[in-house]
Amino acid sequence: MDPETTGTTRVPLTLISGLVPAATADLAEQARAARPGTAVVHHDLREIRGGVVRRRLRLGDRDETTVLELAHGCVSCTLREDLLPLLRRLAGTPGVRHIVVRLDEAMEPEPVCWAIRHVLVGDRPVSDFVAIDGVHTVLDRGSWLADATGDDTLEERGLQASQDDERTVAQVALSQAEFADVLVLTGTADAWTDAKTAAVLDRVAPAALRTSRLADVPPDARRGEVTDMHGPLLHGEPPLGADCGVATLLFTAQRPFHPERLHDALDVLLDGVVRTRGRVWVASQPDMALWLESAGGGLGVGHAGPWLDAPDGPAWTDVSPERRTLASLRWHPVFGDRASEIFVVTDQATPAEIEEALSGALLTDAELAAGQREWLTYDDPFGAWHEEPCEETDETQDVNVTSGTEKQ
Repeated sequence: MDPETTGTTRVPLTLISGLVPAATADLAEQARAARPGTAVVHHDLREIRGGVVRRRLRLGDRDETTVLELAHGCVSCTLREDLLPLLRRLAGTPGVRHIVVRLDEAMEPEPVCWAIRHVLVGDRPVSDFVAIDGVHTVLDRGSWLADATGDDTLEERGLQASQDDERTVAQVALSQAEFADVLVLTGTADAWTDAKTAAVLDRVAPAALRTSRLADVPPDARRGEVTDMHGPLLHGEPPLGADCGVATLLFTAQRPFHPERLHDALDVLLDGVVRTRGRVWVASQPDMALWLESAGGGLGVGHAGPWLDAPDGPAWTDVSPERRTLASLRWHPVFGDRASEIFVVTDQATPAEIEEALSGALLTDAELAAGQREWLTYDDPFGAWHEEPCEETDETQDVNVTSGTEKQ
């Protein structure tokens, strides 16, 4: 039974993320107690490398655990083969008035929100049946800062979400915090750790409400809106000054990076830097923006889609007003909207040394004058950095509402 056929509105959906399972479980229980008719879903991924996921569903007096066997053990397969179809079924279940998804520690909320809005279950996305009403992330005051600035990998913590998951704990911790509408702080910490944690959160998640328990989402919250990689880099206005040794840098450039010099310069983002996010124009890839992220000792580079000025770029009417505004402000008569913009949150490193390293990786005047034909001959170490998605989880693949193999 679907909301469309019953005449009901979309069912509100709350996502809960965090690296502290006991605290996220408690928050989910708060949400279940607060609203009658709340269904709570949790996927335990600890055995996912063996193709096994344990799903727990609670609704009223019903409390059942189902063992799922997946052909490919990864988060994407868990989403497409079970979570998304389950959300559509729950949205059409009589008596379900609210759904809470408590994410596994290794899961980041933004890819889940993207899948809810874009991946088809049957003939429609799940967002036709549920409405994301908020993302809550739980942070432990005593351990989050160390997690967000450390070098531990998920594998070292026993938290891998697939066999080839090479993410660091810092990457997950910061991604979970950045995407939250509400940050729920639990546990205790000394005064210095508390102050420094607040300084980092002021800069990576300035718009998020901070509280100690379940709270209403602010009216202007993003509510699962995924990041526009060509839009503003931050929701909210982070402080410009330094606090507890934590500072920020917004690096901008309207000339491209030399690919090899940029590759060498990236080391500066892995020492004394809390977070890096931004889009990059590399001379050897003139039509495609690259997306750069670092956290702690982890760094990733991926495609951010074509520039508006690229031959296969999107039409102005097909992009967000924010992207159109940014492109208009920096439009160049030759290079169009191509530009680099990188937001960096530093700790032990200084913004000046990072700006110097990045500036040194830009094309020189002579290289810029040589033109695009010469740029295309540069060796490009970024060409091999883009991983192919799981063959079974192509973003264009439809998902059948009844897919997934269950073993009770």
